[in-house]
Amino acid sequence: MTTTPESGTKQQGKTLTTSQGAPLRDTNHSLKAGPRGPVLLQDHHLREKITHFDHERIPERVVHARGAGAHGTFVGYGTAEKLSCAAFLADGVETPVFVRFSTVAGSRGSADTVRDTRGFATKFYTSDGVFDLVGNNIPVFFIQDGIKFPDVVHSVKPHPDLEIPQAQSAHDTFWDFVSLHTEAQAHTMWVMSDRGIPRSYRTMEGFGVHTFRLVDADGGTSLVKFHWKPKLGVHSLIWEEALLTNGVDPDFHRRDLAAAIESGAFPEWELGIQVFPDNEEQMFEGIDLLDPTKFVPEELAPVQPIGKMVLNRNPTNYFAETEQVAFHPGHLVPGIDVTNDALLQVRLFSYIDTQLTRLGGPNFSQIPINRPHADVNDMLRDGFHQDDVHEGIAPYHPNSLDGGCPFMAGAEGSARMPFIDVPEHIAEAVKERRNPATFDDHYSQARMFYRSLGAQERLHVQQAYSFELGKCASEAVRARQLQALANIDADLCAAVALGLGLPAPSADREVQEREPSPAVSQVGASWPVDGRVVGIVADHASDAAAIETVVAEAHRNGLKPLLVAPTGGTLADGSPVDRTFLTARSIEFDALVVLAVPAPAADAVPDLDGKAGTPSPPGGEGLDPRLILLLQEVYRQAKAIVLSGPGGSVMAGAGLPAESPGVVAAEPAGAVEAAVGLLGTHRAWERLARR
Repeated sequence: MTTTPESGTKQQGKTLTTSQGAPLRDTNHSLKAGPRGPVLLQDHHLREKITHFDHERIPERVVHARGAGAHGTFVGYGTAEKLSCAAFLADGVETPVFVRFSTVAGSRGSADTVRDTRGFATKFYTSDGVFDLVGNNIPVFFIQDGIKFPDVVHSVKPHPDLEIPQAQSAHDTFWDFVSLHTEAQAHTMWVMSDRGIPRSYRTMEGFGVHTFRLVDADGGTSLVKFHWKPKLGVHSLIWEEALLTNGVDPDFHRRDLAAAIESGAFPEWELGIQVFPDNEEQMFEGIDLLDPTKFVPEELAPVQPIGKMVLNRNPTNYFAETEQVAFHPGHLVPGIDVTNDALLQVRLFSYIDTQLTRLGGPNFSQIPINRPHADVNDMLRDGFHQDDVHEGIAPYHPNSLDGGCPFMAGAEGSARMPFIDVPEHIAEAVKERRNPATFDDHYSQARMFYRSLGAQERLHVQQAYSFELGKCASEAVRARQLQALANIDADLCAAVALGLGLPAPSADREVQEREPSPAVSQVGASWPVDGRVVGIVADHASDAAAIETVVAEAHRNGLKPLLVAPTGGTLADGSPVDRTFLTARSIEFDALVVLAVPAPAADAVPDLDGKAGTPSPPGGEGLDPRLILLLQEVYRQAKAIVLSGPGGSVMAGAGLPAESPGVVAAEPAGAVEAAVGLLGTHRAWERLARR
């Protein structure tokens, strides 16, 4: 901007400049020691751009503002000891942890079940200091170089004029960016899949995203990618569930996590690693390990379990713990080091810089949730919020006045293992803003991921792109993204183009074919059902013994039963009603057991309750219309429905086929067992395939 003497106002120029007015010719690449070398600290444009971005919000996080946290423990299996000397990975070592799950784009007040990337950040309080594994629920990222992080976040945030839409990517600026910056296509494909809306944090996979380096006791190194595998499997919401949830319970994910821990259904994940040789190429099966927009299929490099995490305690105070916890990829311990991934390199600067504004200065590590559980003697002094009362008079090294203390790790006077910066050969290179040629493939992994999904999942991807692009006002943006989809998969492009009413373009480039990775699909496997919610539909005339039997079996199988009845009060067995037809909604339940065919309750008045205005199909006039709506939603969402006793006739009254995948009849004594068998696959996927 330039200031005019006449008015004192500023006019925005047409050339990109620094904040001091220096014109720029490149804002897409960090200054590196060669295309594959480390990012250089002298990059003044990078530092200015990232520093300004890090301080844009006070005090809310710029990204990952909406979060939920929990305490727990991690126990090492010892299987990583041959690769890493990290003490917390040794066999049987128990380490306290704090985990924060989050959405990326929305504000603290946004809803949980939006379509978005999720953060999965874990703080290990190890005997050698804090290790932060700061990852996501998606193994690839939008960008290859951290200098682009302000751009992608600015594009997905609400438009600056009206501050809408909140916590959504379905708008012009986001799709303008990703259709122009095509390295974002792979990550966008994951977000448009069911992975973009997890069923629960408990059923969410986690990834370290970047390639890290493990160091063994002899100094040998390996490259690895970190994975969190949920005990309950990977499960998601479909679009209708997400829309209903955002209105009915915008706190759905944080409530689910807290309720599971409170009830003793402690969430569990195994930590695993994919291991690669640490050679000069840093490639594996044609995949560049320094490119954060690429992942390595598990079929090529199996995930090796190295430990288990259990979350078993909810926070006492949200602000003190979940809001003030500060993660940083540079919080490392002996045995774990970083690589020259250009996105990771910038994160090493950005995260700690962000805390200076968010948490009021450099002493954020003294906030209780951030305090290491290991001895600290850092020689850092004073500053805002300095709470430690330091001993000694010589906070410098070397010194003689404090007897030489603190001592260097590994030297006389200290028994602690030192952190080793791995000596790494840096090839002769030219200082320049450029990526290696291997970063130029922007489409093959998006194609591979899409073609690895089940038919039902691919349909959901098509619908997600159609919805998101349908919210864009710019036809040029829609057409440009269709071109990207044409390069990924012709059928996907045709389906989305049909929904948008635009012609489907042909691919304009050759894209490398990759073998599918069935591991990314959520269809086909069966998982434990601990903590799943089963709705039990009854009325005040239902048999008490039947209710008692079903509730008891639900508890024995680790399920959470919720009694649903026409009105409140207690049922024949003395149990209180948990939900009425007025207050219940399909998104609360993973399965329904129907024990009754309730007539319309007195409060089923369409003028007072929109749900009561649900049309009754032929033969359904005697049913409460809100039960009809509940059954129809649960059926559309492909959830399990178990018909028992008098409830056996309810499907016809709701206008639904009783003979359908995931709909079974059972006596009360076997109703929950039938539900468990269906819940293991999360959905009756065949029901979706029949559409």
